[in-house]
Amino acid sequence: MVRTPLTRERVLRGAMAVADAGGLTGLTIRSLAQELGVKPMSVYHHVANKDEILDGIVDLVFDEIELPVVGGEWRAEMRRRALSARAALARHTWAIGLLESRTSPGPATLAHHDATLGTLRAGGFSVELTAHAYALLDSYVYGFALQEAGLPFSGPDDVADMAGAIVEQFATGQYPHLVELAAEHVMKPGYDFGDEFEFGLDLILDALAGRLTTGWAP
Repeated sequence: MVRTPLTRERVLRGAMAVADAGGLTGLTIRSLAQELGVKPMSVYHHVANKDEILDGIVDLVFDEIELPVVGGEWRAEMRRRALSARAALARHTWAIGLLESRTSPGPATLAHHDATLGTLRAGGFSVELTAHAYALLDSYVYGFALQEAGLPFSGPDDVADMAGAIVEQFATGQYPHLVELAAEHVMKPGYDFGDEFEFGLDLILDALAGRLTTGWAP
């Protein structure tokens, strides 16, 4: 039987698989070695420590996010980037609070940030407005991803059942607005909490487009 050679890429892919399955708390050199089918000391030939592993797997997540095209229509590029980032964070929920935490960013991370900044600048944003727009968009994407990851249901099919069970507790009429929202919106066929993402994203993009058109001053 021919063993697949152990490489840094394979180590990092294995680390991502461990984190996807059990979160960052379950990611140790021992659990990683077990995932790879090697002895723990073999891992150290390719990564020095857990910090280097975290740097590497964060870079893998950024590599999954579609790069905006510098010179493309800024709104379309930012929208595409945001949708791609949300999808990547749904696949790797452990990364939500980690993406901006690394002090040794990898090439995919740096390329992502530079392309995003370049797209906004090419779209007519000043340096200061670019900084504001980038912070606002990332705050929204990461915040929504965190909220979505913490929901007590796994998809649209579970929402109506969960909402119905909650509404049954409100028979006293004490919470009329919650009942109204559940009955007239959440429990309607086809409701998907994820649809709220694009609604909010478009509001932000509309606001940024307005600031870009009318000018902005602190």
